[in-house]
Amino acid sequence: MIEARRLHILRAVADHRTVTAAAAALYLTPSAVSQQLTALEQETGHRLVERGAKGVRLTPAGEILLSHTNAVLAQLERAEAELAAYGAGSAGTVTLASFATGIGLVVAPALARLARTAPGIRVRVQDAEGDASLPMVLDRQVDVAVAVEYRGAPDADDPRLTHVPLYAEPFDAVVPFTHRLADAGEVPLGELARDAWIGPYAGNPCHDVVVLACEHAGFQPRLEHSSDDFRAVVALASAGAGVALVPRSALRGMDLTGVVVRPVDGVAPTRRVFAAVRRGAEEHPLIRPVLDALAEAATED
Repeated sequence: MIEARRLHILRAVADHRTVTAAAAALYLTPSAVSQQLTALEQETGHRLVERGAKGVRLTPAGEILLSHTNAVLAQLERAEAELAAYGAGSAGTVTLASFATGIGLVVAPALARLARTAPGIRVRVQDAEGDASLPMVLDRQVDVAVAVEYRGAPDADDPRLTHVPLYAEPFDAVVPFTHRLADAGEVPLGELARDAWIGPYAGNPCHDVVVLACEHAGFQPRLEHSSDDFRAVVALASAGAGVALVPRSALRGMDLTGVVVRPVDGVAPTRRVFAAVRRGAEEHPLIRPVLDALAEAATED
């Protein structure tokens, strides 16, 4: 008989590629993870993982079991949802991870709506970058993620997750008010190829958006200054340190003294924001109202 908790450990190892990283995500010791993997191999009668200098990879048998693992864990989430619904599940706590702008734009309004429509649901919010929240959902550290599409992110049809689209927003060009294009109605990105750039660190989903937009315009941005805080990015631009692309919502209420904000000429780079939960959990009576409130907040924005 295969134990479901060991399947969860197998998926964590497949996601994180090392026993140590999987153990940290699951709040276990590496030896405990190794013991559970060994027990799972004994239960199945197959070698499931291979350890190497660069980490752990699944064997062909491990890959077969992983494909079933995603379906089994999703079905268990559905079972929990139905049991919670049977027990009326109208009160409880939902944990949610979101990047800062998403908190201001949709999470906070959703919490205000839930306070009126589902007062028994308490939502605990954690600030996490758009690329960090999805692993937190998969590792069961949080129930819901408000995340951003990025290179390497799980696809919308990933068997481990259910996606709920929320909103898409363009990036605007931010240039010093003394910049040669400050008076332009729209900024062609190709005209900024010679400029110094300010942007998020590699790994931040917004970094990917900036780099891809510049590549489509025919150049690699010369990123001389890095910050994941868009207030710092704008402050550096106001000091004449370079130019930037910033999500439009991040500019709301910001001190824009010393800079000019202009739309990008042509097709603007865009970030797409969505909510995600473990597949099968989307109908849980505590989680469904949270997803609905997020979607409604995004529509009203």
